[in-house]
Amino acid sequence: MSRNSIKILALAAFIIGIFIIARHTGVGDYLEQERLRAWIGGFGVWGPVVYIVVFCAAPVLMLPGLPLTIIGGVLFGPLWGSVYVMTGATIGACAAFLFARYMGRKWVATIIKDTRLDSLDAQVKQHGWKLVAITRLIPLFPFNLLNYAFGLTSVKFSHYAAASFFFMIPGAVAYVVFSSSLLDAMKGRVSAELVIGIILVIIVSLAPLVYKRIKKG
Repeated sequence: MSRNSIKILALAAFIIGIFIIARHTGVGDYLEQERLRAWIGGFGVWGPVVYIVVFCAAPVLMLPGLPLTIIGGVLFGPLWGSVYVMTGATIGACAAFLFARYMGRKWVATIIKDTRLDSLDAQVKQHGWKLVAITRLIPLFPFNLLNYAFGLTSVKFSHYAAASFFFMIPGAVAYVVFSSSLLDAMKGRVSAELVIGIILVIIVSLAPLVYKRIKKG
């Protein structure tokens, strides 16, 4: 069984688990989405700002961004959740890139084997920003590690930032839309956002398989 098939099955099991918990424990009654949004809204303009700042730090510290993405969808909904997630993820990715390029080359080089770095740099010289786009669009590559690795290549920062932003959108939107309906799912309600989110996440999860077939072909 492929890694992506396992991810899809895990997602399905997760959703089923949510419904079982909601039906038998009633925990969803204590997780009203509007209450949580009101709580974060109590911080005023600082609520989204704090969230974005925390998200910015995640790539730099090489922490997983998916949990923060899910939290963003739950608290801010599909639209603003996507905006805040993309803002935080892009700034964080750019910060790691600039750190590697101007301050932390020796440190990053100790993490990435020279042969892999040389190979990445050679591919960047050949494909430029398109390689950044592929690695952002297809969740097959280690996001946090590549933020630093690209900083050690010859790719222009402006190209890296633009490609990172635009080609991270599909994956970010998919998980934000899905997570924005999690509280409804825990209360046993199937919303349009949940269905659309599941479809989008499956499509994003299948992208590596399509990429591998195209590359082999």
